[in-house]
Amino acid sequence: MTVEFAPFIPWIAIGILSVLAVLLLTLGLFRSVRGTVIRFAASAAVLAALANPLLLQEDREALTTVVPVIVDRSQSQQIAGRAEQTDRALEGLRDRLSRFGNIEPRIVEVTDPATSDAPSTKLFEALNAAITDVPPARIGGAIFLTDGQVHDIPGENQPLPFNAPVHGLVTGKADEFDRRIEILRAPRFGIVNEEQELTFRVFDDGKASDQPADVTVKMNGEDIGALNAVPGAETSFAFKVPRGGNNVLEFSVAGTPGEVTDVNNRAIHLIEGIRENLRVLLVSGEPHAGERAWRNLLKSDASVDLVHFTILRPPEKQDGTPINELSLIAFPTRELFVEKINDFDLIIFDRYQHRGVLPILYYDYIAEYVRNGGALLIAAGPEHAGEDSIALTPLATVLPASPTGDMHEAGFYPRLSEQGKRHPVTRGLDGSAVEPPQWGRWFRSVDVDQTTGETVMTADDGRPLLVLNRANEGRVAMLLSDQGWLWARGFEGGGPHVSLYRRIAHWLMKEPELEEEALKARATGRTMEVTRQTIGDAPGSATITTPSGQTESLNLAEIQPGLYRGERRMTETGLFTVTNGDFSTLVHVGAVDSPEFRAMVSTTETLAGVTGKSRGLLTRLDDGEAGLRLPDILPVRGDIRIADDRRMLIRLTDETVLKGVNTLPLFAGFAGLGILLLAVSAMWWREGR
Repeated sequence: MTVEFAPFIPWIAIGILSVLAVLLLTLGLFRSVRGTVIRFAASAAVLAALANPLLLQEDREALTTVVPVIVDRSQSQQIAGRAEQTDRALEGLRDRLSRFGNIEPRIVEVTDPATSDAPSTKLFEALNAAITDVPPARIGGAIFLTDGQVHDIPGENQPLPFNAPVHGLVTGKADEFDRRIEILRAPRFGIVNEEQELTFRVFDDGKASDQPADVTVKMNGEDIGALNAVPGAETSFAFKVPRGGNNVLEFSVAGTPGEVTDVNNRAIHLIEGIRENLRVLLVSGEPHAGERAWRNLLKSDASVDLVHFTILRPPEKQDGTPINELSLIAFPTRELFVEKINDFDLIIFDRYQHRGVLPILYYDYIAEYVRNGGALLIAAGPEHAGEDSIALTPLATVLPASPTGDMHEAGFYPRLSEQGKRHPVTRGLDGSAVEPPQWGRWFRSVDVDQTTGETVMTADDGRPLLVLNRANEGRVAMLLSDQGWLWARGFEGGGPHVSLYRRIAHWLMKEPELEEEALKARATGRTMEVTRQTIGDAPGSATITTPSGQTESLNLAEIQPGLYRGERRMTETGLFTVTNGDFSTLVHVGAVDSPEFRAMVSTTETLAGVTGKSRGLLTRLDDGEAGLRLPDILPVRGDIRIADDRRMLIRLTDETVLKGVNTLPLFAGFAGLGILLLAVSAMWWREGR
């Protein structure tokens, strides 16, 4: 209770009257005037009534003590029975805290953030978010239910937002062991077929070991090496990037008996393959309008080194001109087709015919070059149907079509075949979606039979126009017309010659994006996108294997002929395996160096600094006998100065909330009137004597 004043007149007036009363008291006492004290008492009573004293009584309600309970539900908590331990401990905490009516528990369950590419366990961030609306004085303590793998622990000089104990209840077992592998240093980019080096390390968390660990290395799902690595020591590995674009390098270390999980026994590194300039040999059998289209296309590509020869003077031409007067150079046949043939990524014969320029044996060399992985493109004209056709040489063993000797000369629209509508080389060519196609006509084509491979474009009456085929390790394409230059010149509106020629060349050089049968997967944040490319029937659904070993099905919908796609938002992060039929691919969701998978052994070391500084309790829940050891809760008043090694201390708050105020005027009513009458009566009585 408190006393306050609500004066009826200004305080300055009351002060002046009080000074006058004191002066009169002093004067009366000095002159020994009878009744001076009684007069002063009456004056004081009147002044007190004017000051209007009030007796105030506050009605307050005690506030509860807030105890946040932060529950770790990250991926590391889903292994080795930790989830069951967590559930049982949380149930026990709810029961024990409910016994105290003045304690308000706040349960906060922390999962891996769905928007994060690099998941980590941020329990202190969750703690701060849970108590933003609570004054620090009301926080009685905090309880962390975790495996100890926390990635946002405050530093030594970073204070907690409240002055109360922080307790840690650690799941898992004290003698846990885990083997894991981490990539320490690796290039992000690499030139295709040039040697690169990567450094990794195998860790044995929980126990020291000097026994070598078996490590298997895969590139894009194919084994490329195996080696032994000493745990704790850095190990180097040399490799070559096999292709341009994205490459997945996977390291797998053999598991050991008793380890808590094998989720982190694999590590991947993504490396972008960069091609050196592709070397292309273009041989034109004679000058014609179409060779400029090929030359302009290849010269405009900065990634292509073009070597172009045009046969202007065949050996059989004898006009008596002395050799020393010719401004032509001799065709370096041996250098190109014997000594350096394997240096070329693609060989193009553009309206070339066998007229003795190349020895017959050299065609066998070219066929062998194709079978060993080379690429050959035949852009055929009328000469391919003649008696000097290169289809009558040993090169015929790798050609997908044989000429009949006839030429068809009539205007026609090049059309996509049913396979061509699904094949990535011709699928979606501009102008192909309507009938007739929105491009210009061609006027002649070579008639062939006995075709193999895929006929993706046709001439009139369904005759093959563009045939693609594989020959052992290599690839061959035959364009059975020399009229593509009409599109380049804009005849009848032209056509997509640049796109068509470029796709043919890139398919021949094994560009992954143009594979007929392919399964690809990529991740954007937590969203996985799976693409299946096929020229066959619908591939059905894909199967996704998560890092935890669970499988789920993903439906693939056709978005273009021969192209199927599906996507899904993943809750886990790590390395996923996607399969469809005989095809399989890997994709990593989230950052490849996610903190959540670096260490998964339960530990008390990470929280020891925070619990010790705040005088909290840090203990394991496991009692060593498949039971649960949950410490008692002890509420205390005042600041906590020492820690209890058996109980979790909770500092009870003294905070209250004001519910109302009761006011009692001291000089109001009969009490005030009685005091004044008593003072005046006493003064009158004294004066009457």
